[in-house]
Amino acid sequence: MDLKVTTLDGKADGTVALPAEIFGLEPRADILHRMVRWQLAKRQAGTHKTKTRGEISATTKKMYNQKGTGRARHGAKTAPQFRGGGKAFGPVVRSHAHDLPKKVRQLALKHALSDKARGEKLVVLASTDVAEGKTKALAGQFAKLGLSNALIIDGASVGEKFALAARNIPAVDVLPVQGINVYDILRRDTLVLTKAAVEALTERFK
Repeated sequence: MDLKVTTLDGKADGTVALPAEIFGLEPRADILHRMVRWQLAKRQAGTHKTKTRGEISATTKKMYNQKGTGRARHGAKTAPQFRGGGKAFGPVVRSHAHDLPKKVRQLALKHALSDKARGEKLVVLASTDVAEGKTKALAGQFAKLGLSNALIIDGASVGEKFALAARNIPAVDVLPVQGINVYDILRRDTLVLTKAAVEALTERFK
């Protein structure tokens, strides 16, 4: 499939061929869902922690005699039923990450790209070269292109001036092609690829 290439000024700059095996698949919601869950679980901190009775700093002396008081049998005050005692079966520091096969992750990325292409939410830019790193000027160019909520994927690296100009624009994310991921593609309305990004993705999935 061929897609028109445009410049940041909104001018036509030819067309680019998008491989059908990457951009022409039938998107599957189940694969995309698995991938998003994998990404979010992997980045979850998992630093929640409560103290067990072994970690509480308190006396472990028996509170009162075992017999003769008519009260329940108790030992140390660190037991969970007492105020200030340890937490029984509380959360511990752990990783929430789980496994997902590499082939499934690769397929999910293809389906995310295909979803944007099928929904006509894919834009190809000739390049992201700008004369100066001014947010106001770049925001005006984005407005002409209709980019109000977008993920922009550049080549191996993002131009310094473009990155400086784009970082203060709300709902616009800029990543090098190595950082492309399913979650960021789906959370933004429009996906913008440079010609360099298209070439890199084509080479990546050969």
